Amino acid sequence: MSSSGSKSSVTAVSLVVDAILVIGFFFLMYFLVRSHVPSNDPKMILLWGGLSAGCMAGVFWLAVQMFRVVLKAQLEDRRK
Repeated sequence: MSSSGSKSSVTAVSLVVDAILVIGFFFLMYFLVRSHVPSNDPKMILLWGGLSAGCMAGVFWLAVQMFRVVLKAQLEDRRK
């Protein structure tokens, strides 16, 4: 990979936007997943629903970061 020496585009605003998106996605997944936990114990539902939603939120965060990198590369290619 060639390094063009461009600075990273990580700013405070992008971190806040990422945090809001990932937290929102976490809660969305938690409320969707909790009905699929095979238990009647509220603590187990909270635990396994939260762990499942956490894994999916981590994958969502990675997808957002990959999208940003690809978008930045495509925009730089258009400028050349």
